[in-house]
Amino acid sequence: MHLCYFDENKHTPENPHFFLGGLLIPDQKAIEFENTLGQIAFNFFGARSLIQANEFHGKELFHGKGNAKGRKLEDRVRVFQDVATFVTDNHIPVRMVCINVERHQQKYKYPIPAYRLGLMLILERFVEYLDQANDLGLVFGDYEADEVTGAVVDFSEYKTQGKTPMYFGKPLGRLLDTVYFTQSHHSRFLQVADLLVYMAGRYENRTDIPDRWHENAVKDAWEKIKASGNVNIQRWP
Repeated sequence: MHLCYFDENKHTPENPHFFLGGLLIPDQKAIEFENTLGQIAFNFFGARSLIQANEFHGKELFHGKGNAKGRKLEDRVRVFQDVATFVTDNHIPVRMVCINVERHQQKYKYPIPAYRLGLMLILERFVEYLDQANDLGLVFGDYEADEVTGAVVDFSEYKTQGKTPMYFGKPLGRLLDTVYFTQSHHSRFLQVADLLVYMAGRYENRTDIPDRWHENAVKDAWEKIKASGNVNIQRWP
């Protein structure tokens, strides 16, 4: 079985690209991978416990806010680099959806809300990988209070109908039970999904990236992940 984790970013009129996605973890490797991420957390926070004070957030790490406030820039950059090494060394599949919300809303008379569309597409991408691996999966998302109920109902409807309602919709039978939501500080894998989505949102659609060493270092970490050959980003529309 694979454990499938996803998170999302916040889009704005200035940056209309909505990213939703994350990673798939083979269950037989989960304990080993948790230990590795626990070591990365210990190196930065001095503790491994799954509490908010020891939680990795891409935006806060990059800007030195929240529980990363006051930490040296090189230490914060190192977390992105360590996570990139973790993903690439372990050949972890990364699946992501990028929705240009502005274009999506212009193209369709009755556009599906970005989160709802993104969830449907990322479930399809997870299933595509599970088809290749001939395996089953459980899906875990970062808890968003205003999205949870709709997401669970949508997932149930897709399974009942036999496939997603896209034109080339896919059956989701390889995904078991429901979509589980939990607070990201309770899961290192959700925190990795957060970092992946943050890096994708920051670097995938920009040409005006400042020429600063830390910006280049984090961008290089993202490029390292993409160069692994295990990354797939679906762009919509």
